[in-house]
Amino acid sequence: MKKIQFLSFFIMALSISFATQAQISAVWKADQEDGTYINPILHADYSDPDVIRVGADFYMTASSFNAVPGLPILHSNDLVNWKLIGHAIERLEPLDHFSKPQHGNGVWAPAIRYHQGEFYIYWGDPDFGIFMVKTKDPKGTWEAPVLVEAGKGLIDPCPLWDEDGNAYLSHAYAGSRSGIKSILVVKPMNAEGTKTIGSGKIVFDGHQAHPTVEGTKFYKRNGFYYIFAPAGGVSTGWQLVLRAKNPYGPYEEHIALAQGETNINGPHQGAWVNLDSGEDWFIHFQDKDAYGRIVHLQPMVWKGDWPTIGEDINGDGSGQPVLRHKKPNVGKSHPLSSPLDSDEFDGLELGLQWQWHANPKATWSFLNPSKSQLRLYTQLIPEQAKNLWEVPNLLLQKFPAEEFDATTSLVFHPNDKLKGEKVGLLVMGMSYAYLGLESKEDGIYLQYVTCRDAENGKSEVIQIIKKIDGNQIQLKVKVSKNAICEFSFSEDGNEFISIPESFEALAGKWIGAKVGLFATRNSQTNDSGYADFDWFRFRK
Repeated sequence: MKKIQFLSFFIMALSISFATQAQISAVWKADQEDGTYINPILHADYSDPDVIRVGADFYMTASSFNAVPGLPILHSNDLVNWKLIGHAIERLEPLDHFSKPQHGNGVWAPAIRYHQGEFYIYWGDPDFGIFMVKTKDPKGTWEAPVLVEAGKGLIDPCPLWDEDGNAYLSHAYAGSRSGIKSILVVKPMNAEGTKTIGSGKIVFDGHQAHPTVEGTKFYKRNGFYYIFAPAGGVSTGWQLVLRAKNPYGPYEEHIALAQGETNINGPHQGAWVNLDSGEDWFIHFQDKDAYGRIVHLQPMVWKGDWPTIGEDINGDGSGQPVLRHKKPNVGKSHPLSSPLDSDEFDGLELGLQWQWHANPKATWSFLNPSKSQLRLYTQLIPEQAKNLWEVPNLLLQKFPAEEFDATTSLVFHPNDKLKGEKVGLLVMGMSYAYLGLESKEDGIYLQYVTCRDAENGKSEVIQIIKKIDGNQIQLKVKVSKNAICEFSFSEDGNEFISIPESFEALAGKWIGAKVGLFATRNSQTNDSGYADFDWFRFRK
């Protein structure tokens, strides 16, 4: 199909190809190229971000929940321009448990640290306990996860190695599993960082003034131990900072960042970063419904050993978010970059932006770089599945901006002896919609399908649009403000015909909506059909 692209798509391909080579998104740019940046620095769902600086390099990780691969690793040289360089987890353990979608479970609120030449990431799985992975090269392979402490409801951990050789681990509790929340604990840990070695103690109770305190990040500065912890809820909260002269307290409290007079709701849960230039910065998220928890960068200053984050308009030491600001002083300028979104499928591996809904199998996909195609084989829908919510082989990525178009080109090769195979373009959340093809007795039909309240097992509503000539098509979804999605299709690669009905995307479980591809069938067979996707492209 690539040899018969029409002029409009040829022009688009050139622009997208250039953006891809430079790792620049066509739909979102935080760096304003005049010495300033705008927030969010990442208009994508990198939930619960944590960042460290190692020399001139910054590394970020974030929650990934049930998506695989997990624990994204992002790199920057200036805190504004970021590249997605890998993942710390290729599959989730236990393998069988995560072979089916575990919405909202899995990897919660990680902390990344650098200690004695190695990178460590700690995270809480609310059902199994606190885990750790490490490596000497964050761009390479990470070691197998180590269970630091088993238990239910142990979340949001962060290690601290003290100057005297002692090691500590702070964490919070998920009330849904442990029966208690809004408290923080500090526990002793072995020097290797592989095990907690005592029960520790509760160091802060936020029930009265700081409910749902969680998301701990543990630091030491000027003889004080600091715990940065969000409170007040994901979409409505504030950034709390605690300090003490002893790791076990007693801790004083201070609100360093809140929404104030801005429209940036719930600005909290992130990372403090200190630069060689002496500047301090704070990276945090904002919950933006279907767009997920997008990432902001705030200036930070210390006054009397308390931090103020953002703009302090009242002079009380508590800041509010900035929308535009001078870029961090890292000594020199760096080129624009951003996590990839478009994919030409011309490599041996899927682009790092793609994640499966569960631990993948080798039979789900095949990349053919000689043809620049991704082949998805139809997979049997699980017997208990009432809709796509329980289907594991969904290949998805984050919404990369507030407004964008996503288009794909495909050729469908259904199994001649098998009817009811489906392939298509999907917007997935607790409700979902897709435009796709289904094989029937008399040919291939284009369908527009919606499923409201998919999480609770509701059925799909199927609209047959038309029987198509042949087996190739281009599918598009246009996402506008408030996550309003409009689907369209083209059989000639030139004229797109819109589906008259729009769809409002909804968030998933603790994540934003996602967009991507799927291939399913509803009966068992000794062989499957498949779809070949030529590309997946984003544009404004």
